[in-house]
Parts: sequence; C-alpha cells; structure tokens
Amino acid sequence: MDSRVTITQRIDAVTLVTTDRFTDAPPAPRSVKIELTGRCNYRCGFCALRTRAVQPKGDMDPALFRKITRQMRNAGVEEIGVFYLGESLMAPQLTVDAIRWCKEIGFPYVFLTTNGSLCSPAVAEGLFKAGLDSLKFSVNAGTDEQFEEVMGVRSKLYRNALGNLKTTRLLRDALRPECGLYASSIRYDGAQQERMERLLAERVLPYVDEHYWLPLYSMGSLATQREAELGYRPTAGNQGRLGALRDPLPCWSAFTEGHVTADGILSACCFDADSRWGMGDLNKQSFMAAWHSEKFRELRRAHLAKDVAGTVCEACVAYA
Repeated sequence: MDSRVTITQRIDAVTLVTTDRFTDAPPAPRSVKIELTGRCNYRCGFCALRTRAVQPKGDMDPALFRKITRQMRNAGVEEIGVFYLGESLMAPQLTVDAIRWCKEIGFPYVFLTTNGSLCSPAVAEGLFKAGLDSLKFSVNAGTDEQFEEVMGVRSKLYRNALGNLKTTRLLRDALRPECGLYASSIRYDGAQQERMERLLAERVLPYVDEHYWLPLYSMGSLATQREAELGYRPTAGNQGRLGALRDPLPCWSAFTEGHVTADGILSACCFDADSRWGMGDLNKQSFMAAWHSEKFRELRRAHLAKDVAGTVCEACVAYA
C-alpha cells in the first residue's frame, strides 16, 4: 500500500482475514501496534486500561523496541503503530525516537493514535520531523459535560485536544504534508450523537483528511460494568469500524495484527490490558517465535473452529 491509501482502506485491509491467514500459523502480520507506555492521562469509562489493578508508571525499554521492530521488519511487517492501549504522548521523546528509528530501518508506514490533549505544537513538530506517516486524533465527546462524564478527567484536556488539532493541521501542512491527519469518534445514540456531529462539524472536520466512526467496543468484556453505569451498550468485541464490521469469529486480531505491551508481551487481543491474552514474551523469544507459539496456534485453532469455549476468549461478549 502506498501513502495515498486512505486510513479506512488501511484499517479494512487489516481487519479482513484473508484466505492465506485461515491457518493457526499465519504469515507475519502486515501491521503491529506497540505500546510505548501503559500510562494515560484520561480515565475513559469504556477503556480496558481501567481494569489494571495498578496503573503502570514505566515505559518500554528503547533497546527492546529497537530489537523487536528490527525483527518485525525482517519478518515482513510493513506498518508500525507506536501506540497500543496507553497514551504514547505521555512519553513524547520516546515516541519521536521510536518513529525516527522505524523510518530509519525501512518501515513504509508508521502511525500514531492519540487523544490529542498532549499533542502541543512542539510535540507535533517533533512527530512530523521524525517522519510520521499517519496521525489520528480520537474525539469521543460532544460537550465539556460529556467529556468529563465519559473520560473521567477535567474538560480542560478536551479543549486542549481540540486546539491542538487545529495547530497540528497547520504544522502538518508546513512540515510533512504527506502525513495523513485523521480523526475517529465513537457513535452514540440520540441526543449524544447530535452533539457529537455538531462538534465535529465545527471543530474537527475542517482540519482532518478523513474522519470515521467506531462502535463502542466492549474491550473484551473488561469494562462492561463501567459501560453499564454510563448507560452505553457496546458492540461485541472489536469488529472493526462502522461501515466495515467483521464477524466476531474468527477474531481478526489474532490473525492479522500484532499487539505488544510496554513490557514486551505479544498479545492476541487488541484490548489486552492485563496480559491475560499473552502469547509470548519478546524479552525472551523472537517476534515470529511468539507469533507462531503453540499457545497462539492453539487459540487460533479454536477461533477457526468458531468454538472458543474453554479459551481465554470465552468470556468476551463477542461470543456471549
């Protein structure tokens, strides 16, 4: 894929399990997301991070990042996301260094998703100068009140994020026009959705190349209690974006995209906040050894049979 491919085309290519991947030992994934830090300055009610008994304070070891990304590139991985569950811009220099390294060793496409509150002009400049190919802002509240209710933090961060998006567009155009600038939003119901659409029309759509909608993910059943408290009804598992939802079984996450936690665990799940879906330890084994580990292959066989009873995926609401 070249840089002119839209973000939704890239997402759809990753969430589609093609025939060559209907095996317990599929080829190296096209895309891998790596958690540079498990920290986050938001406390979103729907996020799996909230289930961690102790919120992480450390970041990924840069030496580990360099080692595993070189292994990934040698294996044929083409796209690196310098984020996973945490907010990468809690560690801005680490993020900039990670982007620069990935471009130096030949990754065609390096992408980042952020809540935007920490994407100051100075940070954005660093991202673009490092060679970032795609930057996406997650915008999931239509008003200050909704932001504070759902994200669990003061609305000042919300206003910071919207202001940063505007200045980021100016910097992108000046410093790295080939970098895509995008936004995504959770689709709510009724009046909440109307507020979201007004906010997007005024504060988001004028500054991005593309915007797309996401369902309210269940985060692998990890955040359902808080979702119930907020009155939201999540979709089953991660079925991709609205407009191109995928069947829950087999779950694309186990076949088409790698997910690595800040402490180096390769996970089978895109919402794995506590490593219960851990399939291998990249501190001790190579990326492809973990990608083809017997534990991972056994889980994939269950998905291919469309029977995950007795596996770690059994509790996911996608299969309830």
